[in-house]
Order: sequence, then structure tokens, then C-alpha cells
Amino acid sequence: MHQHSSCGCGQRHAAKKPACSTTPARPVIQKITTLSAAPVEASCCQDGACASGDSPDDEGDRPPAGERFSWQVSGMDCPSCARKIETAVSRLAGVNEVRVLYATEKLVVNAGSDISKDVEQAVKQAGFTLKSSQSGQNAAPDASFWQENRAIILLSLLMLASWLLSSVDENSGRMAFIATTLVGIWPVGKKAVQLMRSGTPFAIETLMSIAAIGALFIGATAEAAMVLLLFLVGERLESFAASRARRGVSALMALKPDTAVRIRGDQRQTVAVDTLRPGDIIEVAAGARLPADARLLDAFASFDESALTGESVPVERQQGEKVAAGCTSVDRQVQMEVVSRSGESAIDRILHLIEQAEQRRAPIERFLDRFSRYYTPAIMALALLVTLIPPLLFAAAWQPWIYKGLTLLLIGCPCALVISTPAAITSGLATATRRGALIKGGAALESLGAVRTIAFDKTGTLTEGKPVVTDVVALNGEDENALLLKAAAVETGSSHPLARAIVAHAATLNQPIPLASGQRALAGSGVEASINGRHLLISAPAKLTQLTDAWQAKIAELESAGKTTVVVLEEQQPIGLIALRDRVRDDALQAINQLKALGIDSIMLTGDNPRAAAAIAAELGIGYRASLLPADKVQAVAELNQQQPVAMVGDGINDAPAMKAATIGIAMGGGSDVALETADAALTHNHLTGLAAMIRLSRATHANIRQNITIALGLKAIFLLTTLLGITGLWLAVLADSGATALVTANALRLLQKK
Repeated sequence: MHQHSSCGCGQRHAAKKPACSTTPARPVIQKITTLSAAPVEASCCQDGACASGDSPDDEGDRPPAGERFSWQVSGMDCPSCARKIETAVSRLAGVNEVRVLYATEKLVVNAGSDISKDVEQAVKQAGFTLKSSQSGQNAAPDASFWQENRAIILLSLLMLASWLLSSVDENSGRMAFIATTLVGIWPVGKKAVQLMRSGTPFAIETLMSIAAIGALFIGATAEAAMVLLLFLVGERLESFAASRARRGVSALMALKPDTAVRIRGDQRQTVAVDTLRPGDIIEVAAGARLPADARLLDAFASFDESALTGESVPVERQQGEKVAAGCTSVDRQVQMEVVSRSGESAIDRILHLIEQAEQRRAPIERFLDRFSRYYTPAIMALALLVTLIPPLLFAAAWQPWIYKGLTLLLIGCPCALVISTPAAITSGLATATRRGALIKGGAALESLGAVRTIAFDKTGTLTEGKPVVTDVVALNGEDENALLLKAAAVETGSSHPLARAIVAHAATLNQPIPLASGQRALAGSGVEASINGRHLLISAPAKLTQLTDAWQAKIAELESAGKTTVVVLEEQQPIGLIALRDRVRDDALQAINQLKALGIDSIMLTGDNPRAAAAIAAELGIGYRASLLPADKVQAVAELNQQQPVAMVGDGINDAPAMKAATIGIAMGGGSDVALETADAALTHNHLTGLAAMIRLSRATHANIRQNITIALGLKAIFLLTTLLGITGLWLAVLADSGATALVTANALRLLQKK
């Protein structure tokens, strides 16, 4: 515990050291920035927490011999795209190591020589592009709506025109559908060819291309065009979700201002943040954020550290204490000495934690992409064998076996299989949305059902995140209402959460608050003022020596319940106590009980002090870990994840790395933008009881997906056999595929009725 008094009250707040780091420092990587092959110097131990890397892949670890280069990648829609890029680049001669960090769209290559041109060419051939990351300069402009969706819009219009034409003239309509398919297959087929050349021959693009071409061969022209349209729509939705998630990671950088006021002698210079060096003196205005980790030079100042710690109560830092980048100076202009190098601030370390968490998680791969590795080549090979072997080896007639081979290609058309998973997921996501839950994609929806432990942040998640007055205890015959009004008079005008809570509670009395004068914050002691010529002081108990044993015992009783206690003194004599506490959400206990009924354990991970954490955990009947920094939360989640799948529920920026490290991250709707964007799911209605509903829906969706896949593949297997035996032909193959599509769609729609 450290003694803080951000409101001048000298309260004991949770010990926080946001400048500590459990991850190595890392340099800022720009486009094709060659880094030294020498070992990267790890950050020094800070406040007893030595830097250490948890993974051999950490970017701050010693790289293999050679030079390291990095780029920003555009065009990735899902984590499987990262694997395709890695496959393409790893085939190049001279490459020692290649990694794609999907969360930050970064390609990192270690090579024995400068092969940057070869890397760029390989990535381009794989269907992706590299762009500059140098402070946003030379970056490719954002694509317009038309550029992003023109293929879908054009194909949709052509489909409509073909359908209208076929209703007038069937032959003309068939030709129109063929033309539509050829237009639609161009971008998909081009990408499939690029991936084949780069080492990924059986990607989902290949599956789509073969299915469409096969459908054209047997005359299923409308189905061929529809498969391509559905595929393009799915790809666009996935790309949109990915870009939204990445904006959440990028929002971390918005916590640091672009410029800083540097003081040299008597001159103040506005300089770029990247030019700051350790030892520089900077000036931070009241309400402004720190551009770098810095040491306070003034006697004391209050800082809002909630952006990094998630705790709602600002803390007072004394001269010489370190404050992390991104924190806000609450009530005054301060001078500080920079202690972090460019790219090594607390915010940069949190970004690095997110990248590490991304690396430790198994890549999220779409079901069809995985299955197509076997399904596509198997169907192609089987169709080819059926077409060639009987005529060549057994002198059978060519026409019947070509016909059977084309029929097998149609059976291989993945219409029902492609729709089976998205149909269930779309229905599940729609149902979740109606219940006030935002789930970002099918992978997240499926992952929810596997969760067996849920880790909760405390402030703003299990609690409301706002302190409220819980006890007003008067001494020496003082009236409780009069005591509260005097305290409110002293605290009036303060922006501190504890002060606002006292003033708000006094307002409920509907009595006038006395007028105070000479209000003054006392460094490390409290806040004082005069009311009707009498001196009043609000202070932390630890700062006072005139309290009796009886009142010390009362204070200990209140604090053991997790409450923050202040003492009100008049003319240096105690006249009362005021206790405040962050209140547990009304639905928290109900949500915990619902999760228990589903066989899910709960644990609280908080940066607050152990005493406050124990009080909240006891009230909810769950376990807890307290005094955790963001890196500590990541470690705790990683340990839990080794035992069983874990979901992390939080609302602050400090929870983002832990959310990425968990099997799935869930954000509260009222939380920070970064938490909402980084998480895989969010409770938009801000009700914890939605967690159990989300998990039940996930389990139902997963069962529905299994049923749909069984229907799709089962019918294909049946008609595969009957086709080889000559029992069924093209028209029954079309009926089988259309019937399977109708069945899986109807089955998926049942999820919309889930209660």
C-alpha cells in the first residue's frame, strides 16, 4: 500500500505502479526499418518488477542472427490470412524468421540480408499489400464505400438482371447467369491463383472457384453465381469486423498526445512526442495527458490513472514518483522529467502485451478454410478419377463417365456446406443482438460455449465504478446531517470522485449546504476550509494522532468491509467519520449464480487493494486476485487458460491485454472504447445477467452447426454413392444440393426462437 491523497484527503488507495513492466522494452518499428542484430536491451527492473519475456517469440527477445524488417499489412480479413502471408514469405531464400501480428497488422521478417523487395513481391503475389507505417505518412488512404463493395454491388445487380431475363427467356437468362458467374469469379479466381503460387493451393478461394466452374459445366448457372455472391458478402463482413477490432487497438495510441511542451532554460518548445528523450523536462497542463512516462518534479499533484489501471479514484503522486504515459493531470499544471524512451512507455508496453497475447493464442481459423484442405482436393481428385479411370482402364464409354464426373463436381459444390455454418451463426448473432449482446463474429460465438471459467475485472464490471457514501458516523453528539453538510461544504467545487460522492449524498438531504471559504488542499494530509469562522479539515485517519482507541476500532471495522474512510475535524477535534465504497452492481450476484448453474466458475482480477477486493468477493461468493497490474492480469488469465477455457470480462483499457490473452474477451457496454473494440463480445445493455444468456446461446449455436454440417455432408455422401452406382443424375444432384441448403437454413432459423 502506498499513501496517496489525490483529493487532498490523504486516502489509502490501491498501490499502483503503471510504469512497471513485465515485458521487455521494444523499439518502434517502421516500414523496412533495419534493426541491429545485437541483443535488444531489456528494460530495467522497475519497482521490483523485472522485465521478462514469457514467450520466445516476444518481439523484444534476442532475434536470430541477421537483420529485422517490418511492414504494415493491408487486406487481411481473418487470422488465416496471416498464415497465408507467413507461408508465402517463408518460402523465400534467406528468411530466418517470419511472423504476422494480426492484431496490429504487422509483418516482421528476420533475414540474413536485405530481401525487402522480395518480401514485398511475395506478399503482393499472395494477394495482400504492404504500406508505410511512418507516423501515418505515405499510408494508403482509406478506401471509399464504392471501392470496398463494388464487386458485391456489381454482382448483385447482374444477378437481379439475370433473374429478370430468365423469367422472360430461359436461354438468355442462362447466358446472363454464365456472364454473371464469370464476372464474379474474376476476383475470387485471381486470389486463388495468387495463393496457389505462394504455397497455399487449397484455400477457400480455390474451393469457391472450383465449385462455381463445376456448376457452370453441368448447367447450374444460377447456383454458381449465388455461391460467389454469398462468398463475397461473407468476406466483406469479416473484413469490416476485423477493421473495427483493429481500431480498438489503435485507440490505445490516442491516449498519448502527438506533441509535448518541452522546457529548456526559460524557453518552452512544442515538440513531437517521438523527439522526447529521458531527462527532458516537460510541462503538462491541467486536464492534459502525459506524452511519456515521467517523474513528477512538483511537490505533489493528482492524476487520473483510470485509462491504464481502470480504477475510478485519482491518486496523488508526490515529488519524485513516476507517472505513466496516458494518465491525466487532474487539477493543476505540472512539470515532469521524462523517464521513458520513444516506443517504451506504458502504453507501448500494453500494445506489446496485446501482440504477445495474440501470439500465444491458437490462430482462429474458419471451419471451411480448414476443411477445404481435404475436401477440395478430395472432390477434385475423385471427380477426375471417375472421369478418366473407367474409359482408360476398362474401355468404358467416355460420355457417361464425364457426365458422372461433372455430377460429382456439382455434389462437391459447397452451397449447403458454405451456408451451414454462417446460417447458424447469423441466426445466433441476431438473437444475441436482440438481447443486448454484441458478439463479433462466429469464432467468438463458438468460443463462448467452451468457456468454463470467467474472470471479472472489479471496478466498472462487478461494481458500478462510482464511490457512494455508505456510513456517516457522528462523534461527540454532532448531528449526522449537520456533519454531512459541513463535509459537503468543504468538498464543494472539487472534481475528485470521493468529493463528488459526499456532495451528491448531501444533496439528497434537500437542505442548503453552508458556504465555505479558504478551501485549500494540504499535500498528503487532506483538504481544509472555514465555515462561519470555524476551521474544518477532512483527512485520512492515518494522518491523525488524536483519534481514540474506540474510534480507531470503528475505522478499522469500516475499512475491513472494503470502505474508504475519512475523518471530519472541526477546530482540530474529530466530529465524525464518513465511509464510502464502490457499490456492487445490482445484478452481479444473480449473474454469478446463473453462471454457477451452467457449471462455470468465476474469479475476480483487480488492481484494487486486497482488503477492498476481499469484501467484494465475499459478497459475491467468488475467488479473487488483487493488486494486479495489466501484465499481472495477463499472467493470471494465461495460468487459468492452461486449466480450462477462460473468458475475461472488463471495461477498461487496462483489461484489453487480458481480454486478448483469454479464450474470449467480453467488454461491458459502458466501458472504454478500447475495451469495447478489443473484446470479442460486449454487453451493450451493460447487464451482467446477459453473460449466462450469451453462453447458453453459444452452446445452442454450436449444436446447430454440428447438425447442419451433418446434414450437408450426409446428403452429399449419400448422393456421391448413388451417383457412382448410376442411380442418380444431374437433376437429383441439383435437388440434393438445393435441398440440403434449404434444410440447413431452416434448421438455423430455429435459433431465432431461442429464449
